[in-house]
Amino acid sequence: MRCTTLTGLVLSAGLTAGCAIETGGMRGDCDLAAPIRPSRQDVLSAQTLAQIVAHNEVGATLCGWVP
Repeated sequence: MRCTTLTGLVLSAGLTAGCAIETGGMRGDCDLAAPIRPSRQDVLSAQTLAQIVAHNEVGATLCGWVP
């Protein structure tokens, strides 16, 4: 019976550790991603421009990027 209790405790500890959420503006993804800043010479389609704006808005919200 003691082994069953110990096994249950170990399994539940492992499962709850995976449920941790990050708080604050800094995330691990912020180390890998950066704002996209096209140059004046870049020719962008409307769809590409919309994707860049969406990317930069998410980065500003999650990582604190400044436009």
